[in-house]
Amino acid sequence: MTAFARQESAEAWGVLTLELRSVNHRYLDVSLRLPEEIRVIETKLREGIQKGLSRGKIDCTVRFQPQQMSADDIQLDDKLIQQLAAASQQIEDHFQQTRPVSPLEVMRWPGVLQTPEVEADVLHKTALKLLDAALKELVRGREGEGEKLKQIIEQRCDGISDIVKEVSVLIPEIKQSWRERLMARLEEVKGELDEVRLEQELAYMAQKIDVDEEIDRLNTHVEEVKRVLQQRKPVGRRLDFLMQELNREANTLGSKSTDARTGTASVDLKVLIEQMREQVQNIE
Repeated sequence: MTAFARQESAEAWGVLTLELRSVNHRYLDVSLRLPEEIRVIETKLREGIQKGLSRGKIDCTVRFQPQQMSADDIQLDDKLIQQLAAASQQIEDHFQQTRPVSPLEVMRWPGVLQTPEVEADVLHKTALKLLDAALKELVRGREGEGEKLKQIIEQRCDGISDIVKEVSVLIPEIKQSWRERLMARLEEVKGELDEVRLEQELAYMAQKIDVDEEIDRLNTHVEEVKRVLQQRKPVGRRLDFLMQELNREANTLGSKSTDARTGTASVDLKVLIEQMREQVQNIE
């Protein structure tokens, strides 16, 4: 499901922000964007997401902004500065008219300007705490969307049930009409056919166009979809399977159709099933 969660912690050592973004995906796919200070706990962050979620493409972004230093906090590495000065002097000895070294350029050299160190354990524990809070926020958002999707799918299930009821009423009439048409055609060539073979062929054709089993299965699958939607656990993959089963029965109903009305019903069923299938892809 599509959802977003953001958690932030502002401490004396700086600001740590964690964001979670979720979009539709058939399986769980986790991507992490972490600063170097947090990268050591990448495995723990990934495991935390896998425990909290089971489906969706999840982007987890962590940002760390160290606390801004005051003038009193500025510390320089004198030893490193002396080494840089010596190296600069050696270069000047080999070249004429070299540009004077700017103090600001020296300060930009890695390690010259020392920043207060943040205890790694504190930073890591804070990141894991933010992840836990963000996951809860993300799940709440997905649950709200899931309730809306549940209502949509239940409406489609009711639509399928209505079509199935209409087809059930038509089946006896369709069978009788089919038999009468077939018998009328066979009457013209009755003398050329063996009576026993004729009855066998009629029985075979009657069985071939019989859709009672498909009707029963459609009703069963619809009831199962409604039952699964009431469960308080991840049900997306189970619903995926049920969509496949519903579509199979709708296709079979269409292939056995000997009447335009059942053919139309098959198409209408597949439209509703496809609408449900698209929504099921959003459900964890």
